[in-house]
Amino acid sequence: MADIARLQRWVQELADRDWNAQEIESRLKRFCAEGIPRKQLDPKRMLTEKEEIVKRVQRRAEDYNFIMKNCPQGTALSLFEEFGVGSMEIIKALTPFPGIGGTGEICGGITGSLITFGLYFGSDDRMDYQAVDQTIIIAQEFMASFQRELGEIYCADIIESVILGHRLNPGESPAAMQRFAQEKGFEKCGLPPAMGAGLAAGFIIDKTAERAGLTG
Repeated sequence: MADIARLQRWVQELADRDWNAQEIESRLKRFCAEGIPRKQLDPKRMLTEKEEIVKRVQRRAEDYNFIMKNCPQGTALSLFEEFGVGSMEIIKALTPFPGIGGTGEICGGITGSLITFGLYFGSDDRMDYQAVDQTIIIAQEFMASFQRELGEIYCADIIESVILGHRLNPGESPAAMQRFAQEKGFEKCGLPPAMGAGLAAGFIIDKTAERAGLTG
């Protein structure tokens, strides 16, 4: 069950944060110019440093969401950066995904994570059905975990129950978007990307370690 009081304290911390916009923008511009650096990942090291990695991707998801004002992009970019997958073209493709086209549907903290799972766990062989099945199972486990932690999976419901405390779909009109910004919605909505990215990073680390024979 979601700990709403803890989540609301997190939301308030985001609302009160003194954001280092210049430093965050510098990182973002570097990715736009140079792309996402590839990495040689060490499963043992990932498992040892799991807590540190989760905290890092959470903070970066908050940062990128604040600057780009786009939760799936913030979620995905923090994971792409950490695990050396994806591209800025994919980040661009996520432009209309907050709340699924601004309709208040599935949260961008989920969609940005699912994109990363597809890149990380999917196969270059389009007929590798085992990889498809395994990736979908991971996605389902992740979504159940996300719902347990936040209590909801839909953007509008998360905004109402955790972020603002009342119903507001910023994508429904310019006036709604303006009200969302006035209520520090973009700052506060760093929580779902951080939650999604942190949980997704944990799944990636655990599944990678499991496949390397480091767990179980």
